[in-house]
This record gives sequence, C-alpha cells and structure tokens, in this order.
Amino acid sequence: MYKILTLNKISPKGLDHFNRDSYEVASEISNPDAVVLRSYKMHDMSLPQSLKAIARAGAGVNNIPIEKCSQKGIVVFNTPGANANAVKEMVIAGMLLAARDIAGGISWVQSIKDKGDEVPSLVEKNKSNFAGSEIKGKKLGVIGLGAIGAMVANDALALGMEVIGYDPYISVDAAWELSSDVQKATGLETLLSAVDYVSIHVPLLEQTKHMFNAEKFAMMKDGIKIINFARGGLVDNNDLKNAIKSGKVSCYVTDFPEAELLDVKGIIPIPHLGASTAESEENCAVMAAKQIKEFLENGNIKNSVNFPNCELPRVVGDQRILIANKNIPNMISEITSLLAKNSINICDMLNKSRDDLAYNIIDIQGAISPKVIESLEKIEGIIRVRILE
Repeated sequence: MYKILTLNKISPKGLDHFNRDSYEVASEISNPDAVVLRSYKMHDMSLPQSLKAIARAGAGVNNIPIEKCSQKGIVVFNTPGANANAVKEMVIAGMLLAARDIAGGISWVQSIKDKGDEVPSLVEKNKSNFAGSEIKGKKLGVIGLGAIGAMVANDALALGMEVIGYDPYISVDAAWELSSDVQKATGLETLLSAVDYVSIHVPLLEQTKHMFNAEKFAMMKDGIKIINFARGGLVDNNDLKNAIKSGKVSCYVTDFPEAELLDVKGIIPIPHLGASTAESEENCAVMAAKQIKEFLENGNIKNSVNFPNCELPRVVGDQRILIANKNIPNMISEITSLLAKNSINICDMLNKSRDDLAYNIIDIQGAISPKVIESLEKIEGIIRVRILE
C-alpha cells in the first residue's frame, strides 16, 4: 500500500487516479511514499526517509527544497503545460488591459454610482479619458517559448499582431508547436528595441533574477507595455517604477503583486490568477497523479526537475532495480559487476544522467537478496536503491 500525502487541496479528478486498493491518500499521513502539493512551502518541512517523490501540481517549484531532495534521492516532478492554456488566456487578457484602460474605466464608473440619472451622460462625457489603442498590428515580443510562450505567440498572431520570439533554449517539442509566422529574434536586445509589447515566459533562476532592469528598459521603445505572468522576481521593481515614471514603460501587468507595486499609476496588479481555473487545476492534478503513480509502480521518470527523464517498459524480468546515484565515472561498471558477481542476470537496463545526478532502471531475472541490496547501497556515489516486484 502506497501512502500519498496531500499538502494542498488537490482536484479529486487527479486523486481518483490513485486506486484505493493500492493507495492511501490523506492530508495527514505518517511515512508517506509521495507528496502531491500546489503552493505549500516545504523548505522548513522535515522529509521522512520513506519519501520517494514529490509532485507539484503546477510548473513552478520554488516552494520545494530541490537540493535537499536530490541529496536524498527524492524525485521532484512538476506538470509543465498542464496549466498553459489558462495562463495563456490571462496573458491575452493582460495585453488587452494594457492596451485599453479597462481597469481605470471600471473603477471610475463605480465611483459615480451615486449620480443617479446622470450616469449615462457622465459616461459619454468622460469615456475619452480611458481611450486606448488596439493590439492588432502591434509588435509583440515573447521571451521564452515554452508551452505557455508558444501558445501566447500563436494566439497573438491570430489576433493580428506581429510576433517576435526569443528563446535560445527552445525545445524541439516547443518548436513544433510554434507557428512558422513567429519571427525569430537574433538577440534579446534586438527584440526589446523593436516591439510595442513584451510578454515574459522564463523561469526564475539565479541568472534570470531581475533580468528586466534599468539596462533592459533602456533598450525598449518609449511607452512599451510589459506583461509578466511568469514570476515577480524577474523584474527589478525599483527600476520598473523609475521606467514608468519616465514614460519608458507605459503599463506593467503582473500576476505577482507586491506591496511596492500597489497603487502605482501604470501598474495593473492581478492576484496570481494565471492558472486559477477549474480546468487548469484538474489538468495539473491529473498529470501530477499519473507521474507519481508511474514512478511508484514502475520507477519511470517523466517531467522531473532534478532527475533525468528515464522510462523503460516492463516487458521482461522478474524484478526491477531502481538506482539514483551521483553522476560520476564507473558507476554503471560497479553496479553491473556487483550484480554479475552475485549471479544476477540483467534482462534490460537504462541509464540516464542530468547534471550531477544519474538514474538507472535495471530489469533482472529472479530476485535480489537484501544482502546484495545492502552492497549496492554501500557503493560510493549511490544515493538510493529501490526494488519493484
């Protein structure tokens, strides 16, 4: 019986994938095999020895202690693309809010609620104060062409915008999804100097923190509009406010409000609604549950943020050995030599590495003894050994 700990409210459509004959799922449970969560912050949480996997029902994993998990051989999953459509729709809405002073107009109309029969005439008299421009024919720069960025680029094209994309690390899968009409920027500076709108879709990493600062704002057209539904830390708030004050940035729409960004003319703060749809939460929960289930039952890894993707069909063998180890020379040789020394025949095997970590799936004939498992665990560089029947 596998134990699944939920640290947030998770869509039942996702949790239903855990067969109750084989899984126990609860918000309070001791010695869990896996954790499924959304935004719960795990950094101060003790990680039990039983914990083998964590699945974030969403894309960002800043709330999970990745390094600590890696050291313990805990595989951390996310669900890239599961909430992409929901975020994409909000980005499009953000562009429209930036183009037309919809938010200001709504706020003003609410302020005249006590004017009675005068309201219609006041609206006609003052509506020009909230006039804007159309997005059709404008240039949009999409920075980061992953699942969300590619969808934004494609839909912006359909709305009549000219789209320029920039992503030096674009994946093959993302490239297939991207319309051939999206222009490729030769560099970030080239894109920033050419566009009327910028939509940000890059992860928050040490090297991307505050990547949008005074230097980048100086490269942009006067009056540029910036849409940020990626992460707040990508933008230097002080430099942003200076750019708004000078007129360099005419509007900044963000899904990550901070106190210093509130009540600032030109900034539209949205309360992190990007992925807040019933459909998105269901998609993320289903994807997270399926990944955890596949890992616990078959040892396969897909969409991990710390270990390599590693999938091997279970078509041969009596038992499956799963080994997480440091990515150092001679590991495969030491593992296979130990198995051969103990007369264990390998039917099939797959080894994958990612940065400092590696992962092995080994299907064997017969059964491996506790003594041999202990010997495997003692090999220098082995982080974790797991056996599946």
